[in-house]
Amino acid sequence: MRPGGGDLSVEVCTDSVRFGELSEEWEALYRGSRTATPFQSHAWLHSWWLSYGSGRGLCVVMVRDGGRLVAVAPLMRRWRPVPVLVPLGGSISDFCDVLVDDGGGEGEGAGTRVLGDALWRLARTHVIDFREARPGSTVERLYERWPGPRRRLDDSLCLELPPVPMDDIVGRLSASRGQRARAKIRKLDALGIERRVVPQDEVVGSVRRLVELHRLQWQGRKVTTEHIRPRFSEHLTRSVSRMARSGDAVVTEFRIDGSVLAADLTLVSPRLVGGYLYGAHPGLRERKADITTMLLRSCSEHVQERASDSLSLLRGAEPYKYHWRPHSVVNQRFVLARPVTSAGLALAVGDVTARRLGKRALHAWQARGGGTS
Repeated sequence: MRPGGGDLSVEVCTDSVRFGELSEEWEALYRGSRTATPFQSHAWLHSWWLSYGSGRGLCVVMVRDGGRLVAVAPLMRRWRPVPVLVPLGGSISDFCDVLVDDGGGEGEGAGTRVLGDALWRLARTHVIDFREARPGSTVERLYERWPGPRRRLDDSLCLELPPVPMDDIVGRLSASRGQRARAKIRKLDALGIERRVVPQDEVVGSVRRLVELHRLQWQGRKVTTEHIRPRFSEHLTRSVSRMARSGDAVVTEFRIDGSVLAADLTLVSPRLVGGYLYGAHPGLRERKADITTMLLRSCSEHVQERASDSLSLLRGAEPYKYHWRPHSVVNQRFVLARPVTSAGLALAVGDVTARRLGKRALHAWQARGGGTS
């Protein structure tokens, strides 16, 4: 497809092999997109497709300017309950977005416009449902310009801290909390825990070790089921080995007397640094080590080294995160349609509303003592 004017053209990639071949030019676009997070890197998304894609339904929308890739919407088709286009990355990706070259001038504006036009054509038969878009994302610009039926909804809650050293993070706490945090840091130092950033040629083995430590850590307790499935380990090992080479991921190990007792995967970009997954041997807790403090201190060092804008605790409002006085950032969901597919939009929005109301009813029932014996 070639929209009117200039050398801008649109290509829709539906082939897995072709998708894999886009790595180099995708990387260049990713580096030039100011809103990108590591979840939009080619290494992450292509690996996710290999592990989680059904083998059909790939729909990567690309805009080229004279052959150069200037915009991408990494999507896939789903058919139930209505035909819908959703971002690649699924539920294991904390943020979704499109990529647009932010080189400035007419190129950026034209790339966004042509990508929007391409999505408008696809919306003749599919509702477009962007989940987990961080505020200020590029897809938000597409939403603002969308000429047809649309809905914006709150999605997951994320918590973030300012990009400051650990001493400053502790300094933001109340006097009593700050005192306890400093005591935990002294305990970590007294245990002789050695922090080691894993070299690139050792990342594959270290990620496998991290996944095993994560399994041990949660053994006998409720755990995110996906994190202990072979396909998740396969995806993480494959994607992180590439992302570590490009600087988008860092694996850190924590050792005592040469033995690895914990490992952490941190995803890195100019916009944010976020601890994605960690594993800790039960023996580390038995030594009274505060693992949350250990990991946060490590992430704060990555933030300083990369000069990122934010230290993200990523999705989820677990109580332990609030101990550090983070601020809330609510991801957004953008649902786009045309008049001919507006019924599908209503169904998609109705589905999320029904689930939200169901969760509220469940929480109210539990608060009244429902489900207790």
